[in-house]
Amino acid sequence: MLDLSAPASDPPPGLKVEREIFERILGAIAEGRLPPGTKLTEEDLVEIFGVTRARVRKVLLLLSQRSVVTLEPNRGAFVAQPSVAESAALFQARRVIESETTAMVTRLAGARRGEALARLDAHLAEEEAARQAGDRGRVIRLSGEFHRLAAELAGNPVLAGMIEDLVWRTALALAAHASRHDTECSPAEHVEIVEAIRAGDVAAAVRLMVAHLQHVSASVEPHAHDRD
Repeated sequence: MLDLSAPASDPPPGLKVEREIFERILGAIAEGRLPPGTKLTEEDLVEIFGVTRARVRKVLLLLSQRSVVTLEPNRGAFVAQPSVAESAALFQARRVIESETTAMVTRLAGARRGEALARLDAHLAEEEAARQAGDRGRVIRLSGEFHRLAAELAGNPVLAGMIEDLVWRTALALAAHASRHDTECSPAEHVEIVEAIRAGDVAAAVRLMVAHLQHVSASVEPHAHDRD
């Protein structure tokens, strides 16, 4: 049975149900509970979420459009398995886009700047609490959410949407090709990025973000031309 556990709650009606299922599956992928190649059987999902097969198929289609699920004719739906070359390309794209979004956040002024720093600080506190609790799955999920939050705070919804998709896909890339040790971020790296943003040092913030992404992707990218 697939591990998609979550606190029990009354599911909201209509499209909100599909969004909840969508986010629960993404969360399980991000936390490593659904590794690359896992088959997502409609029967299991119908039983887990208590919805119709048609609704499950719609969610799987949405996930496939985000490139985190692969739909194979006559075989079903599977959690995607990015190749090493694709994984390297994904991280390259993240470095390009996050260089810009990090610079944009660092340049914020006035109330928007204060709000951004408050939200980043609150997120860092969540990450630390998860580490202290030894909740590795939550640590992994929050690490990805840090990057989505930074992109959101930059104020460009198009770039933020790109980063959201890339974060999910690079999480799969690391799950497919990196060891457990390789996927773990240094607790200090996000803190250093936020401190550079707080100082208004655009060059330092961008440099630290790029270095952080290079560190995370190091287990994948050196081998990008050795396979596939």
